[in-house]
Amino acid sequence: MPRPMNSAIIDLPVRKLAVDLASGFGRHWHGGDAYRSMYFNALSMSFPVGEQFFIDSVRAGAAALPPHERHAPLQAMVAQFIGQEATHRHLHGLYNRHLERQNLRNRWQGWAQRRVNWCNSFGLSPLNVVAVTAAYEHLTAVFADTLLRHGLMEGAEEKMQTLWTWHAAEETEHKAVAFELYRAMGGGALRRIAWYLYVFCIFSLESNVQTLLNLKRDGSLLRVRTWRAALGFWFGRNGQLRRSARALMAYLRPSFHPDDDDNRAVAARWLADNSSRWTRVK
Repeated sequence: MPRPMNSAIIDLPVRKLAVDLASGFGRHWHGGDAYRSMYFNALSMSFPVGEQFFIDSVRAGAAALPPHERHAPLQAMVAQFIGQEATHRHLHGLYNRHLERQNLRNRWQGWAQRRVNWCNSFGLSPLNVVAVTAAYEHLTAVFADTLLRHGLMEGAEEKMQTLWTWHAAEETEHKAVAFELYRAMGGGALRRIAWYLYVFCIFSLESNVQTLLNLKRDGSLLRVRTWRAALGFWFGRNGQLRRSARALMAYLRPSFHPDDDDNRAVAARWLADNSSRWTRVK
């Protein structure tokens, strides 16, 4: 049986992060590791378009809900979700402008924007775009949890550690919002799983292609140490794929819910331990 919708409001503060991206960062900012630096750079390249899509989709989904007091907690969380995602979009826009100065070419934003335009031109329903958003939110939440639990930012420049761990903490905080909105709109498991399989394939392809393009522009694509580092990142003791595979597959269960893995305490701990690095906006 699917769990009932959570009626409690989860506080999702909009935070201003004390990080100076205007001064830039090193080319291999992740401890001199070209692969990790270029992989996370690739992820950042997708965020401004992606975050805007998420904002637009949950806003449309929330507007489609019939007015009822039982939806009030969810509407409140949607509003805070939008605030957090808008902050992510802004900071990663600054991040990406510095990547342009480093002579990296952002192809992913173009691929993503074309898909958004396709959704708009074909009139994809709010239910479907919220399903797509929920799928992406699961992917990002799983990778965020791996980053927080297993120290994937260790050795990186301090400002970049702060940016990525803060982003991961907020992705963990709001991981269930789009999912709950999808269910409130009447979405079922089959549609949810079908869109997730599509999103997983697109994300896997484009994140890796953009990383390869970054490495080529960087001049580190054909170096042995680059691919030794890549193997360690994905399959090492705390490798991304090794640590996240089970959680990624969990979304395929018809009874899945993001809170099956009650991991918000990990994010809350980082936010509490690093409270001097951010201020609450609202």
